[in-house]
Amino acid sequence: MTAARGTLDVAVVGGGPAGAALATLLARRGRRVVVLERAPAWRWRACGVFTSPASVAALRRLGLEAATIDAVARPVPAMRVETARGTTFRLTYGDDGALRAPAVGFDRSALDPAMLRLAAVAGADVREGTAVTSVEPGRLTVREGASESVVDAKVVVGADGIRSVVARAFGVDRAARLAPRTGLTFHVEDPEPRAPRDARMIVFDGGYVGLAPVPGGRVNVGIVLGRSWSGRLARDGAATTTLRVLAAVPRADDDPIDWTQPVRCDPIEGAAPLGHRASRRHGPGWVLVGDAAGFLDPFTGEGLHRALVSAELAATAIDRHLHGEAAALAGYDGAMNARFRSKDAVSVLVQAFLSRPRTFEYAARRIAARDGVRETMGRVMGDLVPASRGLDPRFLAALLRP
Repeated sequence: MTAARGTLDVAVVGGGPAGAALATLLARRGRRVVVLERAPAWRWRACGVFTSPASVAALRRLGLEAATIDAVARPVPAMRVETARGTTFRLTYGDDGALRAPAVGFDRSALDPAMLRLAAVAGADVREGTAVTSVEPGRLTVREGASESVVDAKVVVGADGIRSVVARAFGVDRAARLAPRTGLTFHVEDPEPRAPRDARMIVFDGGYVGLAPVPGGRVNVGIVLGRSWSGRLARDGAATTTLRVLAAVPRADDDPIDWTQPVRCDPIEGAAPLGHRASRRHGPGWVLVGDAAGFLDPFTGEGLHRALVSAELAATAIDRHLHGEAAALAGYDGAMNARFRSKDAVSVLVQAFLSRPRTFEYAARRIAARDGVRETMGRVMGDLVPASRGLDPRFLAALLRP
């Protein structure tokens, strides 16, 4: 085993959007940063692709070029939510219909590498194909091919998703406070890749399926299954279960795909249980960002935006910590709580409605019929206004009154 020369300022475990964004921001501040990404090259994995305009704005703040964003993001006019009983409503996330600031479906196979390149240009040492095998304060053991080495860093950052080795090493990984769910995701061919059209979220008994157009002539499929599906999934397997779910997708005039026989483009990737939380996002010399810091609800499309915001907040806190500010890392944890506590409550509320089909149908009919309620709901779910608006008694009364 060999030791890396010198102690770095920051070691980031995980090269997804949160890790790459954090490394970029810290490297621009002159910090010595290494990004340790397990995969030697990008590969498809269970991850979010649909997001609101807030994520695009965060990428622009990070400095990703407009041409790159245009290449990796497909504009999506709205997310259309459809219930099992036929109620439909569209969430436009504040866009006026002219696609000036629309929601988007990301090509993660292009976005993630572009963000790692941005980190490298900023001065971060990006090491792909490097697996972290053990974590302790100030020191990581890593494996690159057949060789093992140690990386010493003043701050260790877990940006390695919902199965974070950093969160587990520091004993803060916890189960989500939601019923167990399984996520399955993959892409299918899109026969009309140039036409802007809505994403779809179809709710059915015991789960939901999201269909989001992305660049490259594909549609991303994300299926979330509750406990009532666990027996069928275990018995029939992921491929048969996904075909059963997709065969029940209602036909739509603006959707050219025959969901009884879609053409799959990549392997089915899964995550179970889908959510997790961290009892703390920081400790002496370590920080968690992105999904490693907690993930609740793919229905609200929260993952990418939260990843980028957590990177921004963590970069400021880590820089202050390295300047000797004793309470800086705790300040990051507090800032994340302040920023996302209400959104977490909204996510839990949405999941509570989804678990009760009659209650969800009741709410869906009122959202469909009430423009103001629908507009507020879209802005809250898209992180465009404070999520506390979704918990305001006046909003809830407008939503739930007969």
